[in-house]
Amino acid sequence: MTKLDEGLRFGPLRDSWVHLCIDMQRMFAEATEWHTPWMERVLPNVVAVVELDPARTVFTRFIPPRFADDVGGAWRRYYRKWKTMTRDRIDLQMLDLVPELARFVPPAVLEDKAVMSAWHGSLHARLRAAGIDSVIVSGAETEVCVLATVMGAVDLGYRVIIVADAICSGADSTHDAMLGIYESRYGTQVEMVTAADLFAARLNGML
Repeated sequence: MTKLDEGLRFGPLRDSWVHLCIDMQRMFAEATEWHTPWMERVLPNVVAVVELDPARTVFTRFIPPRFADDVGGAWRRYYRKWKTMTRDRIDLQMLDLVPELARFVPPAVLEDKAVMSAWHGSLHARLRAAGIDSVIVSGAETEVCVLATVMGAVDLGYRVIIVADAICSGADSTHDAMLGIYESRYGTQVEMVTAADLFAARLNGML
């Protein structure tokens, strides 16, 4: 099992990394059916990671369909359950990043997605074209969109660094379980760090 105090176990990141900040949006931070209470708690750490180099941050936004019947398969059933979150019902400003992060765009960029993973659009091609081989991951939720993005990054061969105190969930038990799984089952593919670890890495020339 890996330990959080090990920091960047696989050496310096240098210039080949980006920070993927997953779905830190108002619809998860505010009083909606998808409210994620922990988001407020981890937000200062997410801001600290962005501030390491805002131009290296990609903010994803989860964009629901306009109507539940605009999508097929299990997604249709999903949005029929969460019908208050489709774009015909929700205040569209709820799709925006929380204000504390929106101020970083630009130089940070947005990547909108209609599914949990960040990798179903052009992101992978753009990162590879830019010479990126490592991703630092923060955001929401630990066992949903963060998980989908992390597993996609593993499959694509990226070096994956998860900032444990900059990810959040609406459920303590599954958040804690997922951190344990990341550490115990993906030790050669996923590094677990804290925001302070990254700051120390920057001071030591590893980032």
